[in-house]
Amino acid sequence: MDWKTFQTLLSGVNKYSTAFGRIWLSVVFVFRVMVYVVAAERVWGDDQRDFDCNTKQPGCPNVCYDHVFPISHIRLWALQLIFVTCPSLMVVMHVAYRDDRERKYQAKYGENTKLYDDTGKKHGGLWWTYLLSLFVKTGIEVTFLYMLHHIYDSFYLPRLVKCDIKPCPNQVDCYISRPTEKKVFTYFMVGASAFCIVLNVCEIIYLIFKRLTRCASKIKSRERAMAYHHSRYKEDDSSCTLPMTELSHKPEYKSSKAEFKTGLKNLNALGQESSVGKACELESD
Repeated sequence: MDWKTFQTLLSGVNKYSTAFGRIWLSVVFVFRVMVYVVAAERVWGDDQRDFDCNTKQPGCPNVCYDHVFPISHIRLWALQLIFVTCPSLMVVMHVAYRDDRERKYQAKYGENTKLYDDTGKKHGGLWWTYLLSLFVKTGIEVTFLYMLHHIYDSFYLPRLVKCDIKPCPNQVDCYISRPTEKKVFTYFMVGASAFCIVLNVCEIIYLIFKRLTRCASKIKSRERAMAYHHSRYKEDDSSCTLPMTELSHKPEYKSSKAEFKTGLKNLNALGQESSVGKACELESD
């Protein structure tokens, strides 16, 4: 298996991951892929050849080995690593789809236009794709841990196993090669898988919490904007009338005594003219 090509294929995921996602990717490649390639494959390389049974009956060691190891640890871990990293390709494919839409949009409306602020930013559908990939990865990790525990009845490897399956003539004793070393690597790979599950759960909680915080801030900013517009609307309505403080004060009129006397003389003159006019009318009648 070409793990270098596999690593190159997944290196683009690091650009779109959170801090937890980057730690998860580092743990997968350093503590799982590297350990698998450098050490684990060699440890399990001689498992069938050095599986010894205390009988020379043809076919008995092969049947007993198949009974003890229905699926080899090393092949099960290879499948686990492939399946657990494939959901990350969903994010890369989604970003590639966004980039293609961005290119088509710019070709249609001009290079200065943008359909997305950032094609790799986890908003909208990409956020859901990223969250779905985390749930799928967590489910795959848990499934493979359960399979490993269920197939071998535990994560412990005994030194001696007893087998009485045909064509064995009777119950025979079989011995696993280097059981302690294999047990150490088994616990190490199980621990690394459990740590990756914890990182996935932390990243899921982080994404959901960040999304809820962003939604709450948007709601608060919208409420503040509505309150601001409402207050401005009230101020605009109140500007068409005088303030109550100004209505409580009576208007002040400044007049001098001379103006007051002049007004009285004019009123008296008008009254005399009206009385003379009435007298003339009576005389003419």
